[in-house]
Amino acid sequence: MTANEMFRAEAYTNVGNLPIDLQSSSFLQNFLGLVAETLEDIVGLDDASGFIALVGQQMGNHINKLYTQALGDRPLDAKTVAQILVDLKNRIEGGFFLIEQDEERIILGNQRCPLGSGVIGHPSLCMMTSSVFGVIVAHHLGYAKVCIEAAIANGDQGCRVVIYTQPTAAAAAAKGREYYPVESHEAGLS
Repeated sequence: MTANEMFRAEAYTNVGNLPIDLQSSSFLQNFLGLVAETLEDIVGLDDASGFIALVGQQMGNHINKLYTQALGDRPLDAKTVAQILVDLKNRIEGGFFLIEQDEERIILGNQRCPLGSGVIGHPSLCMMTSSVFGVIVAHHLGYAKVCIEAAIANGDQGCRVVIYTQPTAAAAAAKGREYYPVESHEAGLS
């Protein structure tokens, strides 16, 4: 064995001990941040948000199917739908919680973005939350308007998400995206 071969073998065996913070979750969080940054830089914030919204709708259909099947394919009330929204975000390492709920809206807070620190400065990624929530709420309650009033992605300390569950005057006046029930087209997400 030559000196070069010994050095390569020694370096290889020590690589696994290097103090590098690289795991699947941090890799995927950084990847999503870079995808958002690239899209925002190349096509602009509005088009990047639109692209992520389309992906979010597919993900919303997929997640909705998981919960609907697990709950026995039965009609769900607004309280259960709100619990689903909080649960799904917390299962993917978010810090979501219910602030308030009434007949017309669900208000959620969040202390930790499931997409990690890569979301900061990339508000287009908030369309994932908007679309997933909108698809699920509209499917079960017939209508959703999702308004992200505060977002970690915008540099806020936390997120505040208001989901209107009825097309009221307050919903019409609020800045957000509307969602209506549609048949799901899951594009291979099963």
